[in-house]
Amino acid sequence: MNKIMDSISVFFPAYNEEENIKNTVISAKKVLESIADNWEITIVNDGSTDNTLVVSKELSKEDKRIRVISHSKNRGYGASLKSGFYSAKYPWICFTDADGQFDFMEITNFISKQKKENADLVIGYYLGRKVSLFTILTSKVWEIIVSLLFGMKVKDTDCGFKLISKKVIDTIDKLESERGAFISSELLIKAKRKGFKIVQIGVNHYPRIKGKGTGRSIKVIIKSFIDLLKLWIKLNFSKK
Repeated sequence: MNKIMDSISVFFPAYNEEENIKNTVISAKKVLESIADNWEITIVNDGSTDNTLVVSKELSKEDKRIRVISHSKNRGYGASLKSGFYSAKYPWICFTDADGQFDFMEITNFISKQKKENADLVIGYYLGRKVSLFTILTSKVWEIIVSLLFGMKVKDTDCGFKLISKKVIDTIDKLESERGAFISSELLIKAKRKGFKIVQIGVNHYPRIKGKGTGRSIKVIIKSFIDLLKLWIKLNFSKK
């Protein structure tokens, strides 16, 4: 395959994914070696209590382009994404989940879409999400509220597969979210307000084969909704 991208940073937020992280990283590495001249993979271990950190460090020892950021305690999905975003060194940043439910080869579709549309962010939307009905329903409610409050017309704010220009991360106000679904919405809302171009692309989602998802608690969902309301107030009523 011809190289289709100069440089890209890829990161995987991981919490208790000892059974999946190795395959996820090795699969991504094979793809990156075929499509990019320069690349890095960062595993963001979010205070895992299993052997995720051990496996991650072994992968890092085998290839210096693979590195590990480890939180001393579990801080949440938002904190993991922030660690990945703010540590990336290349002009383009991609992240996907560490559980192996995406085929990383689909990054080629994201890159083609970016080049065709001259986009700053290419965000995935699920072509059939392999999660619980509760997760799907709460995500739909979330999307409706985000649309009503911020005029964000996207099919899925929550999909864990995105390609983002580093200039977006460097330009928008610092991301604040630590836990829950708020982080993806916060990113898109702030990028939209700065005038960055956002395009969407369908991405396949596969059943989890190993390990167990952490799910989403009512407490985290409620906090995410509160954070979303706070952001709406801040953006609409704070002094210019």
